[in-house]
Amino acid sequence: MPQPERLPGTPDFRLFMHTDGSEARGHLLTEFGGNGTHKFLLHEGSLVAAEAWPGLGDHARRFRAELRAAGALVDVPADPARPEAPARLRVARDIACNSSSAAAALVYGYDASGPESWRTEEGHPLSDYLSTGWRAPRKAWLVRGSNVSGHNLVRQLWLAEGFVSLAGTHVPPLEESDPTKSALRRFVEEGYEGAASYNQKRGLVDELHAFLTQMRPGDTVATIGDGRLYVGRITGEALQSVSPGGLSNLRRTVAWQAESHAYEELPEELQQKLSVQHDVVDLTGVLDALDGLAPGEPGSAAAAGPADPAAADRPAPRELSLPDVTEELARDLLVHDADWLREIRDLLTDERQLVFYGPPGTGKTYLAMRLAEHFGGGPERVKIVQFHPSYAYEDFFEGFRPVEDPETREVAFRMTAGPLRELADLASREGNRHVPHFLIIDEINRANLAKVFGELYFLLEYRTRSVRLTYSGDDFALPPNLFVIGTMNTADRSIALVDAAMRRRFAFVELSPRTEPTAGLLARWLTREGKDPEPARLLDALNARIDDADFAIGPSYLMKPGVYRDGGVERTWRTKILPLLEEHHYGEGLDVAARYGLDALRDQQP
Repeated sequence: MPQPERLPGTPDFRLFMHTDGSEARGHLLTEFGGNGTHKFLLHEGSLVAAEAWPGLGDHARRFRAELRAAGALVDVPADPARPEAPARLRVARDIACNSSSAAAALVYGYDASGPESWRTEEGHPLSDYLSTGWRAPRKAWLVRGSNVSGHNLVRQLWLAEGFVSLAGTHVPPLEESDPTKSALRRFVEEGYEGAASYNQKRGLVDELHAFLTQMRPGDTVATIGDGRLYVGRITGEALQSVSPGGLSNLRRTVAWQAESHAYEELPEELQQKLSVQHDVVDLTGVLDALDGLAPGEPGSAAAAGPADPAAADRPAPRELSLPDVTEELARDLLVHDADWLREIRDLLTDERQLVFYGPPGTGKTYLAMRLAEHFGGGPERVKIVQFHPSYAYEDFFEGFRPVEDPETREVAFRMTAGPLRELADLASREGNRHVPHFLIIDEINRANLAKVFGELYFLLEYRTRSVRLTYSGDDFALPPNLFVIGTMNTADRSIALVDAAMRRRFAFVELSPRTEPTAGLLARWLTREGKDPEPARLLDALNARIDDADFAIGPSYLMKPGVYRDGGVERTWRTKILPLLEEHHYGEGLDVAARYGLDALRDQQP
């Protein structure tokens, strides 16, 4: 009897049972089973569960019974040293199963997803070696193209010529139109060896797989260019062609809607999804929000491009620089003097790292986010983390973290990139290196900074040098276009406790209710909103009575809509402001309400 033929190009797979670590092994066959997927050969010597769970289907139960009756499954003698170990059966000869899921059900004794349960020695799922199966009838995708090696392809090509593309510069000619993720991983490992980090390669495999295999004609596609969202419908299969500089050699034709949408006017859920930092993003979860945008008929969106025809031929600027501060930005942020914002821009340009410090409620995090989005050109180039006492290097940069398999419950430690590594890899991509990217570290003084930064402390000061990383062993340098903005609440932990190493590496900018631009912020906001100026006078009177500048009260407590409903000021004062001051004066026996309450402050007013 001829031996069943292994599916070419596929390795052995294994499956663990989490209760005792029993292992089963097998491989895919070229022959298809009754459900249209490849059959799976379970290897002799594999261990399987002796008992079937109640939810197992009748067909799988009969299959197990037939195998036991035929001697293909035999009992494993109990181990006297491990009386608690569950009963197991041993595979006495290779067993051909109808699918990988049927093999997984045989091993587990309950229904399971074979493509996700079976794994290679490296931990890659069997699904990576299969062509795409069922998927939603219509999906939605974001494809980025506003900065591909310094070129705005959205403006130059996509809208005018009706397509989207990926660079795929080092991807060899593809022999099949629907490559598996395994094949793409091999192409990327070979083609990008020495040209990309492990994290960049992993992301590129996912993006290529989504673009070439997951996308289908009829899907919705979106892109962002010049601050606007463009939406269209994919009309063609993926094509591989030659393009200048390899900027767009993987293409899909698209019928773009004539109408575009201002980014800042998009629904919040859509903005959140659009800020994901990959070149290809699955937007199916917000497909309804995309469909709910103002309708536009599919067609050419070229008319939405720049008025100057020559602008499409000009590449994006190649020098790294931060955008200028405008009077409009200063007005929007209620900063009384645009020169203050220009000084922040100069500090970031010179130092690359900056910390806003001050008491609570002074708008440190809000200002950091708004400036990062302005200087970086959008939220997709801004990543936010918050430090806390248990935060570590492995959380912040990279390390081995436990990852649980959802089916087998098996836990394995895998190298995982943290937010700084992810953003650094994004910023250092070819074509991105002149585009500013920002990492915001909220509450930066709450963590053990030497523990969190490790050898990266050196790179914060010496941006032109590289170091060998602790875990991956890569030679790593912080890209020059990566900027860091930290925030520090001086009421939580004094700035005096920050070590000299950090002081040397960061510029420190105070945001205090006693100095501009924070001092007059509430009064300017009240004027803009057309509200009574009394809360600003009360806040100024309150801070004049507080003897410790680190415990002054910032204006943001009084810049929320709920404050200006009936009784809102009194409620905010009682539940937000006075408790802070009670903590400050704890143990002193001071009557906080008598000294800082609204009645006392209003009596002081002229």
